[in-house]
Amino acid sequence: MASRVLSITSFTPLRPTTLNKSKLKPTTNPAKPFLFSSSSSLLEFGARNGKLKCNAVSESSQGSIDRTVYQGAFGPWTIEPEDVREVLLYRFGLVTATSSFVIASSTAFLPENFAFKDILDQNLNLFYVIGAGGLGLSLYLIHIYITELKRTLQAFWALGVVGSLATYLALAQPAGENLVRYVIENPTAVWFVGPLFAALTGLVFKEGLCYGKLEAGILTFIIPTLLLGHLTGLMDDGVKLTLLGSWMALFVIFAGRKFTQPIKDDIGDKSVFMFNSLQEDEKQALIEKLEKQKLQSDS
Repeated sequence: MASRVLSITSFTPLRPTTLNKSKLKPTTNPAKPFLFSSSSSLLEFGARNGKLKCNAVSESSQGSIDRTVYQGAFGPWTIEPEDVREVLLYRFGLVTATSSFVIASSTAFLPENFAFKDILDQNLNLFYVIGAGGLGLSLYLIHIYITELKRTLQAFWALGVVGSLATYLALAQPAGENLVRYVIENPTAVWFVGPLFAALTGLVFKEGLCYGKLEAGILTFIIPTLLLGHLTGLMDDGVKLTLLGSWMALFVIFAGRKFTQPIKDDIGDKSVFMFNSLQEDEKQALIEKLEKQKLQSDS
């Protein structure tokens, strides 16, 4: 990874452009550093006498794929097949969490004599586990430039999972209740499951901040407001149901709209993540080279 990033500085950075496959020629020169690849062809970049050469190494059979070269803060990058897989899995995790939450929460709005309600009530623990798993997958794959922030959200998720498990085993199961019903009937249990929803709040806050999504911004306030209202007992059931219904609707919109975004939006500036993966001395060396390169281009 280090060699790939450091080699970026051996040529003049590119502006976003689209590679013309007909002008690419295969290369057999092993000395040229490998930087990155698109989804349909591996690309090899090397510099000789100050000139940039771009070579197609292989071609897949996956039809039309974005071959755009994006100029990042630390050099150019392209979308690779693994990037697409990660983004799709990230979005799948959100859809899983959303579906589980909406199905489980629908029991609050179904009449008591509705037959399907009993089936849902009996499987609330299952929906909770599936939803938590989907959220965990998304938090594992989420792209956040500040690594410490990503680790914090993951820590909240892990703490919430442990707290949920402990609450179920120590409190809900001995009382003959599923976890969700126990938390509803015992508001203080929010302390134990709350970190899981704090992680979810952090995720939607990130999405709202990065992409200006209104539904994500509103969810950032609805989620903690509902949980705190339930915990403190300062919110009546009518308000809780209104907030819960809003949460369900906005969550569906939020998850659905993720699939209207370009893949590159969820990747972010890939060169930043490549830079963050370097050792400290390698980072410093790259920064110095970029600064020298900038001075040369300005002179």
